[in-house]
Amino acid sequence: MRLTTFSDYALRLLILCADKAEGQVTIAEAAGAYRISKNHLMKVANELVRAGFLSSTRGRGGGLRLAMPADQIRIGAVIRHIEGSPGLVECMTGKNACVITSACKLKGLLASALQDFFNKLDSATLADLASGPSSLRPARVPAQKKRAGEIPPL
Repeated sequence: MRLTTFSDYALRLLILCADKAEGQVTIAEAAGAYRISKNHLMKVANELVRAGFLSSTRGRGGGLRLAMPADQIRIGAVIRHIEGSPGLVECMTGKNACVITSACKLKGLLASALQDFFNKLDSATLADLASGPSSLRPARVPAQKKRAGEIPPL
């Protein structure tokens, strides 16, 4: 299974909010920290607020914060909400037209693997992923001194 960019951004935003437990995170701050689009991040934030994972405050001094303690937010619940019901193959969806469904064992194998995947995600909470205020800052690449006449690497 491959998670969408939307899920990736949702987890990043939740981690950032968990790391800043005593304050609020703005969309601009999150977009800058992770170098992602503010517009896309706004859609992600709105969905997380609607789902009850985040709460938001509008206006000056506003921002986003966790709607519940980080140790109560299961990663599996977030992914299930954002991704919906993943149909890995056609027979796992409502639009099954596969002619070998009745004799095929692939659906059972994939359903079992998907259950294992979500069991693992359900075993982790947002608190397990949060690492404290240091993760709010993007990694810095040390600047190298440029010598006269040197062409910088591409």
